Amino acid sequence: MEQHNLLIVGGGNAGISLGARLLRDGASDIAIVEGQEVHRYRPLLNYVGAGEASMASLERPMAAVMPPGCTWIRDRVVAVDPAGSTVTTSEGRTLRWQKLVLCPGMEEDWDATPGLREAYVDGWAGSTFVPASAALLWPALKSLRAGSVVFSVPPEPAPCGATALKPLFMACDHWRRQGVLSAIDVCLAIPGSSVLNHPSADKILEQTFASYSIDVLREARVTSVDPARRAVTIDSSTGRRTIPDLAYAHVIPLYRAPRWIADSGLAVDSSSGLVDIDPETLQHRRHPSIWAIGDGANVETRPSGGALRPQVDVLAHNLSAVGSAKPMRKYDGYTVMPITVNRRELMLLEVDREGRVKQSAPFPDLTKPRRSTWLFDRYALKVIYFRRILRGKV
Repeated sequence: MEQHNLLIVGGGNAGISLGARLLRDGASDIAIVEGQEVHRYRPLLNYVGAGEASMASLERPMAAVMPPGCTWIRDRVVAVDPAGSTVTTSEGRTLRWQKLVLCPGMEEDWDATPGLREAYVDGWAGSTFVPASAALLWPALKSLRAGSVVFSVPPEPAPCGATALKPLFMACDHWRRQGVLSAIDVCLAIPGSSVLNHPSADKILEQTFASYSIDVLREARVTSVDPARRAVTIDSSTGRRTIPDLAYAHVIPLYRAPRWIADSGLAVDSSSGLVDIDPETLQHRRHPSIWAIGDGANVETRPSGGALRPQVDVLAHNLSAVGSAKPMRKYDGYTVMPITVNRRELMLLEVDREGRVKQSAPFPDLTKPRRSTWLFDRYALKVIYFRRILRGKV
């Protein structure tokens, strides 16, 4: 039976950056279980969907980002046995661990929105959240001259759900520049009464909605899709509405953690499937040798790539603090929500778990849309991601 001191499940941002950080801190015998051969810088998918980036620019071979010194197990986990300290993979391998870190992310729950998968296959629906769909989005949107379109912001849990506004605003800006926005009926479904739950930032968003004449349905969710009629049904605080004959639907599927987490008895509940950890220490509430970070962990804050930096820092410390006299550190729930309000300006909201603003840069009010923050988000962050974050240097 294969055994490792530390087993990391997931080779996304969380798993790779944590493994690299731990190696730099002197840890050894680290294995990462990841079945994908391609690693993606997912924030750039929104720019792919707006014609501002290519898929090739955000993809790297998994072998190129796997930290040297880590054992890469090319497989995927299908079950965890907390009592036996083992995981089972899809190929039937049994891996034993001393410490286990779960960061498998989330997966699309297609069954939760009947008809949506079929609409994606038909090509009149898609989103930047689904990699296979992202490159098809801009060719469909840029040529529109009239008709109805629907966009949605996914309810929690979702991987940085507020960034669903990026392709919406960039598309609207394009249509306005082309002089056709007035002929396109744009409807947006958001899961709450506002998007960010932050007064000053939401005020900017409301002004942006109005400037593009976007019809916003609040406390709303796309409940079904009719591929034959090209129709979307939305339940909202004002009732049920079906919009037929759509030109396009940027409808994001609902998300949940991989089902094997709940099946293994590690989830906070069966619906979301998120790993049941202490959101501050990141340690499992019932199994002290199990930890979790990232989108699939119940950290009680909105998931984002930026949230992983402090999570990795806290977890790297706490893993070494167990069994020693060192006190554990606490993750304060820091997260970040970057939203382009047009094709060249971006607003940035950084908050902690309580919703308090926690800016990482010494600039006045980053929620004010700026070209400089757009340039940083579009170009600089990708370089930092591949050269520093994935190498455990941030």
